Amino acid sequence: MSQPPPGVLFVCLGNICRSPTAEYVARAEFAKLGLRVPVASRGLGNWHVGQGADPRAVAAARAEGFDLAPHRARQFDDDDFGRFAMVLAVDRATLHELRRRVPDDMPAPERFLVAAGLASPGDADEGDVPDPYTGTREDFREVLALIRRGVDALALRLSAQPAAKGTSHDAR
Repeated sequence: MSQPPPGVLFVCLGNICRSPTAEYVARAEFAKLGLRVPVASRGLGNWHVGQGADPRAVAAARAEGFDLAPHRARQFDDDDFGRFAMVLAVDRATLHELRRRVPDDMPAPERFLVAAGLASPGDADEGDVPDPYTGTREDFREVLALIRRGVDALALRLSAQPAAKGTSHDAR
């Protein structure tokens, strides 16, 4: 099995709500812990390529000290499997599509909250980060809180891996 370089890629549908929130929270929290793990995000679809994060996601993140303003949506490409050691889907539907596309010689993608240890693989919706896109500002705040818990747990997991410290490359 090929082992991609260190790094974490968060994947959702359009790359304007959940995955960029996870990316920017992870960048900030990993840096606080001294984890030099490249982090990026992508969307399965091309609907929002080049656009910034959803303004409601930006506002929710800003209120908690995270800056999503620089984000520009990017579409997932199958070559991304070889660019990141961890490809993390925010929900079961995204995970299903990623698992359908992953090459046999690459590590299998995981669901973000399962990889973080906050859900078991068998958990249905409880293991998903809900999509706030058609919801309210409160939905975006709740998703941010869930993502923060997931990132904190993932950071603990990564900090226990010796290769995670002192590793750096540009994942953008």
